[in-house]
Amino acid sequence: MQATGTFTVKLEPQSPAHADSGLGRMGIDKQFSGDLEAHSLGEMLAFRSAVDGSAGYVAMERVTGTLHGRRGAFVLQHSGTMDRGTPTLTVRVVPDSGTDELAGLTGALAIHIDAQGGHSYSFDYSLG
Repeated sequence: MQATGTFTVKLEPQSPAHADSGLGRMGIDKQFSGDLEAHSLGEMLAFRSAVDGSAGYVAMERVTGTLHGRRGAFVLQHSGTMDRGTPTLTVRVVPDSGTDELAGLTGALAIHIDAQGGHSYSFDYSLG
């Protein structure tokens, strides 16, 4: 199955656990609309290298709401890199993180950013 829609995101800088690590830490607060009507909270760690366009981030976010009318929660795990301007991003459902009517949820979510900076998603998933 596939869910599509838009989302807004607020990122809030947080203090890193180790100030001298070179890592940045952000709080994530998202609101999803469309086939996924949900709110999520999470945390992100990021690093930007001295080479222009090279960076990486990891994040975890707990999503709570409805997916095609099924209520529950699940966790998304992000892994992204930018290799001298070439992006790679994987966002997957953490196995067995689905609750209530979303128990058994598996899948991957793709994030799309348009030329004006608007965010949308396509979420390919299945329910076990």
